[in-house]
Amino acid sequence: MNNHVDELTTEQQEGLQSIRISRIIIPVLLGIGAVFYMLWSRFDPDEFATIDWTSHTFFWIGLSVFLLVIRHLAYATRLRILSEGEFSWSKCIELIFIWEFSSAVSPTSVGGSAVAFFVLAQEKLSTAKTATIVLYTIVLDSFFFIFGLPLLYLLFGSGMIRPNAGSLAEIGGWGYYFLFAYTVMFIYSSIFFYGLFISPKKIKQFLSLISSIGFLKKRYKEQFDKLGADMMIASAELRRQKAGFHLTAFLATSVAWSCRFLLLNCLIIAFIVALPIDFWTQFELYARLKSMFVIIAFSPTPGGAGFVEILFGGFLSDYVDNQTYATVISTIWRLLSYYTYLLAGAIIIPIWIRKIVNDKRKKS
Repeated sequence: MNNHVDELTTEQQEGLQSIRISRIIIPVLLGIGAVFYMLWSRFDPDEFATIDWTSHTFFWIGLSVFLLVIRHLAYATRLRILSEGEFSWSKCIELIFIWEFSSAVSPTSVGGSAVAFFVLAQEKLSTAKTATIVLYTIVLDSFFFIFGLPLLYLLFGSGMIRPNAGSLAEIGGWGYYFLFAYTVMFIYSSIFFYGLFISPKKIKQFLSLISSIGFLKKRYKEQFDKLGADMMIASAELRRQKAGFHLTAFLATSVAWSCRFLLLNCLIIAFIVALPIDFWTQFELYARLKSMFVIIAFSPTPGGAGFVEILFGGFLSDYVDNQTYATVISTIWRLLSYYTYLLAGAIIIPIWIRKIVNDKRKKS
């Protein structure tokens, strides 16, 4: 891989630093460390022996794998919609693997947006479409949570935030962290929405003002100025789109995120056979998982590695009260939804880099 990278421009090499394969080491070590901690502190071999690996178990695990595939295809569909068909289906599927890999090796509070700008630029997509895809994706993802969570709260109350919480006063430490994360998500998505659909010029001026502050000027001015310029470009692109464009993009976003939660629903059903599978019980579990993902979105570790595994047991203790079962479920969940993308990225990214190098050779 390094031989290929040496043939790229300095700008391309800097961009590829964000998705270099060596970056999987930290999240893998964090994840393994968390699993070993849970095995040491919570795992009971006798309890593990009671797991009945029946057709019921394998059916629901298989369904969770199916939902993982649907989630990936929904993201690919969104990319095809936002690119207005400039990417083929196979290209969209490939790029989502790279995008997800970049998210997996970055702190979840940072995400893969910066890498997405670089990756799409290498695919010869116009600046306008690149800015539109990346910035609008941030809005679509955030709004799925911002609009959905208050509706779920009306249905399930504070119990959707923490086990057995009868009111907001009883939600505890993780509950307050959820409120903090939701507030931050609401603020930054509102800024992006305002910039894309109402007044990009004012947001550009605001970002320019922020970046002129002494301690921010040296480090972030260039990034803030670029973000403001990209928002101006993306806003013009989005204003010409019809309602169907926005509706289908949000629908694809909703399917992708819902599959993330339902995948875990299926894994819990696979092992907790006493859990009712009626719509209302599973919908309430879905609401809890959606709350949990808001907290995960502000994890300081790459892809939430280590942080997520430990959070899982306490956050879902009323659904999975056996800590050995919780360890097994969370491990399978992370193997499917997280480490799968680390492995796929390790295979796909070197091939993608060779393609960039070959394209560069053809031009020279």
